[in-house]
Amino acid sequence: MTRRWTPVLVAAGLLAAACGGNDDDTVLVLAASSLTDAFQDLEVAYERANPGVDIELAFAGSSALRLQIEQGAPADVVAVANETVMTALAGEGHVAVPTIFATNQLVVAAPADPPQSMSDPNGLADPDLLVGLCAVQVPCGQYADEALRFEGIEPSVDTFESDARSLTAKLALGELDLGVIYATDVASRPDELVEVARLDSIEVLYPIAPVMDAPRPEDAAAFIEFVLSADGQAILEAAGFGLP
Repeated sequence: MTRRWTPVLVAAGLLAAACGGNDDDTVLVLAASSLTDAFQDLEVAYERANPGVDIELAFAGSSALRLQIEQGAPADVVAVANETVMTALAGEGHVAVPTIFATNQLVVAAPADPPQSMSDPNGLADPDLLVGLCAVQVPCGQYADEALRFEGIEPSVDTFESDARSLTAKLALGELDLGVIYATDVASRPDELVEVARLDSIEVLYPIAPVMDAPRPEDAAAFIEFVLSADGQAILEAAGFGLP
């Protein structure tokens, strides 16, 4: 069962679950919003191979997921788009040793219709264009800030979104002219989005880890093993992720 919650709803839902505990056959996986499509495919493949197990997915920005873990959410596995977030969780004793399972790239993206004539990221500084970035409090915003500083670009930002998924949706709907999202976000909407330029100064690394005192530690380990397996990596690669 897949859920797409806002950070506030994640907090309410997961903390409520903490009081009652997980169902015996449910493995709760918290994942960064940029992993939505790939992890939904991983869920289907894993449950097909393990018919007695129900993978329940909850998506939010990586910083929001860290907060849920710190507040005692009854999760089994967490996968984020930021090594700093995972390192902090490990340092606080909330997760066991993490493993990098995928990589990604930042891109400047635009709606596919009308066709874009731009081929570099400098359009982000154009005040006549509607530009969106992720909020700097979440990984896609932090990465964008670092990459644009490296490029020497001062973006003219009209909106800061709470996560990459929200920003991707606004671009796909044509509500924005340009935005900085992940390459996989563009790949997930090939008829709606185009890649204007790639910001190669940043490589995004995705770590995954079992949560300490997870309700189902054996199943948590088994799901992580599947993500790292040839079959799991093939699913991630098909979604546009790079392999570690």
